[in-house]
Amino acid sequence: MLKSSSPFTGQSALLRRLLIGLGVLVVVALLAGLTARLAGGGHRAPIAANSPSVPAVSTPSAAPSPRTGADPSAGPAASTAPVVAPPPHTSDPIAFAKAFTAALWTYDTRAATQPQQLAGLREWLTGESQYADPDALAAQVPDPTLWDRMRDNGQFAVGEVAEAHLPAAFQKGIGNDPTQLTIAYIYAVTVTGKQTISWRDGGRGAEDRAITMAVQCRAGRDCALATIATTVYP
Repeated sequence: MLKSSSPFTGQSALLRRLLIGLGVLVVVALLAGLTARLAGGGHRAPIAANSPSVPAVSTPSAAPSPRTGADPSAGPAASTAPVVAPPPHTSDPIAFAKAFTAALWTYDTRAATQPQQLAGLREWLTGESQYADPDALAAQVPDPTLWDRMRDNGQFAVGEVAEAHLPAAFQKGIGNDPTQLTIAYIYAVTVTGKQTISWRDGGRGAEDRAITMAVQCRAGRDCALATIATTVYP
């Protein structure tokens, strides 16, 4: 079981006061049972075996789809394509959150190992260690044992983003005290969409999904992921 080392739990009292005080993100604590939930939810393994006023530059709306025609027995070296889509060059937290979510919900166990998938996603984290929460990110990816089980079934998924917005409480809090945003330049963003999962022998299923994350967008830099909340905020 992974315990969070989130900045919201002590590494940054100012950031904790910002987000908790706004009523947007709760303390990122123990992500209990998330791997089990992934097995029965977002990363199921078949049992057969309103934007803020910050400038933005172009960014992909979704991560590239996995190789749907790939041989399930082929290893990670069979493709030279990136395991995970790279972070976009954007200063817009909404655009960043959409791109990250699509990358997070898209995977191909036939073409990547669990460590490769996680390493690709970690490229999206902020380089400011006091705000980066790698444990919260790791909790979104099936553990190596589950990943291998999914790979045995030739499982892959494609994430589709429908909408992203700043939670209402976050917008209200920043409106009441805009100076709070200058502490760490971190925005709360909720993204909704769909994940379509496929596996060997034509198995296929889809489900609606939602996630809330903290995105850091400092002036003059590309946005980056800070952490992922345990609760989805409207």
